[in-house]
Amino acid sequence: MSVATRSTQPPSSPPGPPPRRAGRLFALTGAVVGVIYGYDTGSISGALVFLSKDFHLSDTEKGLVNSILVFGSILGALIGGKLADALGRKAAMLIVAGSYTVFVALSALAPNVVVLDAVRFLLGIAIGISIVAAPLYIAESTPARTRGASVAAYQVATVAGIALTYFVNWGLSDGGHWRLMLGLSAIPAALVLIPLFRLPDTPRWYVLKGRTEKAVEVMALTDPDVDARAETEAVRVALSEESGGSLRSLLRKPYARAALFVVGLGFFCQITGINAVTYYSPQIFEEMGFTGDGQNFLLPSFVQLASLAATVLAILIIDRLGRRVVLLSGIATMTAMLAVLTAVFGFGDLEGSATWIGFGAVLLFTAAFNFGFGSLIWVYASEAFPAQLRSTGASAMLTADLVANLLVAQFFPSLLSWAGAAATFAGLGVLALGALVFAALTAPETKGRHLEEIQGYWLNGGRWPTPAP
Repeated sequence: MSVATRSTQPPSSPPGPPPRRAGRLFALTGAVVGVIYGYDTGSISGALVFLSKDFHLSDTEKGLVNSILVFGSILGALIGGKLADALGRKAAMLIVAGSYTVFVALSALAPNVVVLDAVRFLLGIAIGISIVAAPLYIAESTPARTRGASVAAYQVATVAGIALTYFVNWGLSDGGHWRLMLGLSAIPAALVLIPLFRLPDTPRWYVLKGRTEKAVEVMALTDPDVDARAETEAVRVALSEESGGSLRSLLRKPYARAALFVVGLGFFCQITGINAVTYYSPQIFEEMGFTGDGQNFLLPSFVQLASLAATVLAILIIDRLGRRVVLLSGIATMTAMLAVLTAVFGFGDLEGSATWIGFGAVLLFTAAFNFGFGSLIWVYASEAFPAQLRSTGASAMLTADLVANLLVAQFFPSLLSWAGAAATFAGLGVLALGALVFAALTAPETKGRHLEEIQGYWLNGGRWPTPAP
């Protein structure tokens, strides 16, 4: 009689990158998209100085070149969640990278401002999709213990892209090469398509689509330290207990409180003025008394390097000290620096030490934004809702963010000219103080909690459930 024997051979590994390396590749690919996004957002700050002369732009037309990108981003954010749910997080990322490649190249070749505006609108749609899809892609592909840092790394990449923009602008400023300033990011956008084609989609998206075995396979690939089948089952159960992911669902209990939080945080993130510095830093530094294209392009580079350091610091502590400490300390520092800028510009003509105090305040304001708001908005956008509402909630949050961004992009130069720098920064300071109060009252601490676990906070009326004795 034969005796059945159990095979000692390990199960075959799923195709694709080996475990652990796969998780890093997910995060790295998302980060590269973040670099491109940051570069494309900041490149116009230098290019606008020179293309305005070539195309003989009025002040209104200059504002439109900036704001048309944000108009497109709003549309992209509105459709980004639905696209990521319908086609997959990976497919959305492929669309983003391909669109970046095409529209960035076309913007560099634009023969007139009408074509440039049209292409930047389409580029804005791609940007809007990316700021929804990329954090989702990263958050749903990394373990809970490192999720905060992994998603915040996307902000590091974005800041690195902005910093790179200013150094490129500075290097090309002598020749006024605005077409190169706009077009260089088409190369990495094309290259990032290669790893994206190789990577799978996220485990949670496979569960959403009923592809459970594929979800188990990818879960084992991205986090080999957990029981992949048990984790996948937990995701499936959580999904089965939730209603559909429509925008209407966000407005009903128990997630209306979460919707208020994410939409409010998204709006405050931008209305406090960070992109006034990103888009109009040469004009701000000229107001401070700095002169010359070289100096006014180089100084923002140092600002962004400080911001990069602040974002890296946030990553190092975000999963240790928690989300609230990082967020609230960042907003508080922003508020203080806006008060300093109000005082500096209130003195009238700037010279000597006052000029450098103003520069230091801009540097610390921008660094504090990237330490707090900049790092945490991506984390909260990916954490605040259960899986079926996650992409819709992220779209709502980032749409509010982009509406505020549009207001800043369109009206900051006019407000600066009409009301003066002191009054403008004082107004931003009041908004930053409101943001601090709002975040203190509404932001939950989600450090170390699984995505499915966080829904219990909102189900319990904004309080963590008390464990059973």
